[in-house]
Amino acid sequence: MSAQPLQGFRVVDLTTNMSGPLATMVLADQGADVVKVEPLSGDVIRSVGTGVAGMSAYFANVNRAKRSIAVDLKARAGRDIAHRLIRKADVLVENFAPGTMHRLGLGKDAVALLNPRIIYASLKGFLNGPYVNRLALDEVVQMMSGLAYMTGPSNRPLRAGTSVVDITGGMFAVIAILVALRERDSTGKGQAVESALFETAVFLMGQHLCYAAQSDAPIPPMPERVSAWAIYETFALKDGQLFFVGITTDSHWQRFCTLIGREDLLADSSLSTNNGRIVARARLLPIFSDLFNGMSMEDAVSLCERASIPFAPIARPEDLFADPHLKTTGGLMSTTLPNGVTTALPRLPITLANAEFSIRNDPPSTGKDTANVLADLGFDASAVDELVRQRIVVIDDKATEPHLKIALSQ
Repeated sequence: MSAQPLQGFRVVDLTTNMSGPLATMVLADQGADVVKVEPLSGDVIRSVGTGVAGMSAYFANVNRAKRSIAVDLKARAGRDIAHRLIRKADVLVENFAPGTMHRLGLGKDAVALLNPRIIYASLKGFLNGPYVNRLALDEVVQMMSGLAYMTGPSNRPLRAGTSVVDITGGMFAVIAILVALRERDSTGKGQAVESALFETAVFLMGQHLCYAAQSDAPIPPMPERVSAWAIYETFALKDGQLFFVGITTDSHWQRFCTLIGREDLLADSSLSTNNGRIVARARLLPIFSDLFNGMSMEDAVSLCERASIPFAPIARPEDLFADPHLKTTGGLMSTTLPNGVTTALPRLPITLANAEFSIRNDPPSTGKDTANVLADLGFDASAVDELVRQRIVVIDDKATEPHLKIALSQ
C-alpha cells in the first residue's frame, strides 16, 4: 500500500460521543497516528445507546485505526503523560463540555505553551456567543436549527435517521484541521480551530434559508412541500416493497414514457415541460402508482435502468451488508470489534490517486495500547508497572466489554 496522506502526523484524541471521535477517525483513516486518551473506565460512549448490554455501536463506528491509552487525567502523573503526548503531537482534538479542558490544565493557551506548533481543535455545541455555555446534542441542534421541523410533517418535528450533525460537524473540524496544518507549513505556528454542532446544523439549512428569503409564506416541511418535480415519489410495488422514482428532466420524461408505451402522455403539450407536469401532478401520480403497483422489484429496477432515470429501492440498514455495489467496491470493510464480533463498516468515502483507505486497526479495547504508547514516550517497564499499581493508567482492560451482537442500525 502507498504511504497514507497523513502518515507521520500525530494526533492526541481527547474526545467522546460522536463528533470528536468521527473527526479523529477520519484523520486516522488517512494515516495519522491517533492516540485516543480514555478515562480508566473507558470512553463512556462504549456502553451507550445500543439497546443491548455492552459496547455501543456508536463507539465501534467511529474509533477504528486508533491506539487507546487509559489515563487518569485528574492525577498529576496522568497529566504528565498527557503533556508528553502533546509535546510530540501535531494535532489535539477535544470535545468536552465548556471549561473541562481548562480545569484539567489542558486549555488551548496552556497547550500552546507546551507545543507552539500544535493545532488545537475544539468541537463544541455552539461557537462563542450567548449560547456558548449551553450543552448541545445532535438532536438538540436539529430542533434549534429548523432541521427537525423540515424533516417531519407539520407539528411533528423529527430528527434525521442518523447522527447527521455529529457526522458533518466532525467533517468540518477535519477541514479546519487540514487548513490549519497547511497554514502551519507557511508560518511554522500552530493555532486553535473550532467547529460547532449548532452552526453546522444551520449550515445544513442554507437552502431553506435561501427559500425563506424569497417567500412571504412560511416554509413547508419537506413531507408537505410542493416538489420541484412532478414525479419525485415513493411507490408501492406488487409485493409491497417500496421504490423511489425521480423524473427530473424533460429527457427523463421522454425516455420513460416511450419505454412504457405512453405516447399519449408525450403528445399532451401541457406535460412537455417540468413546470407543466408539476401543475398536472395530481393527475399523473395515479398513473404512475398503477404502473408500479403491477411490477416486481426486478421489473422496476430494469425499467428505470433502461430509461436512465434516478431510482432507488427503499433499503434498511441491514440490507447494505449484501448490497452488490458495496461488495464490488469494498465500500464496507471487515472489522473486528473489541468484543470479538466481526462485521463490516463503511470505508472512508473518498479516493486519492496514491492512497487506499483500508482498515489499519480495528476499534481498540480500553487501554489496548497503553503500554506501547508509554514506551514511545520514554517510560521503562518499571515506570509503567508503577503507573498501573497507582491506578494512573490501565492496560488492555477488556473486562467491561462482554460478547454481544452489535446492532448497527441503532
